[in-house]
Amino acid sequence: VHTTDFPGNYPGYEDAWDQRRFEEAFRVDVIREEEDTLEFDMVGIDAAIANAFRRILLAEVPTMAVEKVFVYNNTSIVQDEILAHRLGLIPIRADPRLFEYRNQGDQEGTEIDTLQFQLKIKCKRNPQAAKESSDPDELYFNHKVYSKHMTWVPLGNQTDLFPDADFRPVHDDILIALLRPGQEIDVLMHCVKGVGKDHAKFSPVATASYRLLPDITLLQPIEDEAAETLQKCFSPGVIEIQNINGKKVARVANARLDTFSREVFRHEGLKNLVRLARVRNHYIFSVESTGILPPDVLVSEAIKILMGKCQRFLNELDSVPME
Repeated sequence: VHTTDFPGNYPGYEDAWDQRRFEEAFRVDVIREEEDTLEFDMVGIDAAIANAFRRILLAEVPTMAVEKVFVYNNTSIVQDEILAHRLGLIPIRADPRLFEYRNQGDQEGTEIDTLQFQLKIKCKRNPQAAKESSDPDELYFNHKVYSKHMTWVPLGNQTDLFPDADFRPVHDDILIALLRPGQEIDVLMHCVKGVGKDHAKFSPVATASYRLLPDITLLQPIEDEAAETLQKCFSPGVIEIQNINGKKVARVANARLDTFSREVFRHEGLKNLVRLARVRNHYIFSVESTGILPPDVLVSEAIKILMGKCQRFLNELDSVPME
């Protein structure tokens, strides 16, 4: 979830903007990086820049996806149109930076703008299956059509252009259709380069969101039972209780884990002892890749696109004659 609203628009919250009005210089801190997810902080930017960066990740970083499906035979219960739609949404592990955009009106495609995949599979009975068995996995061969059955068919001299390439679906276990004996699917697919604003299948991220860094301040010491109640009002890890001189004293351990539930304001004895705000120039970004490209590469590409937009804007300003 992302927001560009002022924290003051939310009942019970104060604005931390006045206290920290761009006190820190711009920086990026990587908090957590995994195979397909990346969490990082952007500090010292405006909400408009943060939202532009998020929208570029969603809609303007290019990927490769199935655009055309040539159906030679489809006797499954899945209609041709639905089958083509399902194939188009399968993420393809192919670096879009290696390819060009296909020209409008070009039906054939070439080795520099098209990846070709084939899906040819037929369901048959298993003669070795037990007569009393009712399990389709035992009764039939190839009764489940998965993305792993899609095979890359090189176009032109792609074998020479990409000698070490392993173009394939990101996941092998995406279920495409179910077949029964005698049914088959024989299709040819053309993958092209595109962006998410043209079709969601080209979007390189499953999610790309940001939120403002929470700022929690205890206005006075909170002890004993009140401290335990306060701890339960927040997400795990936000408030910790320390033992000081035999008393349980609450302290803010990690404010970034807070989800802004406002539960604390339900307690009369606590609501005036805690100030909740958000740091207006500190954005926590979360990027989850579909697996086509690593999330750090997606972030890098999004920054390049944003820089290109800024440069084009500056060029336009320079080209306008001044009166």
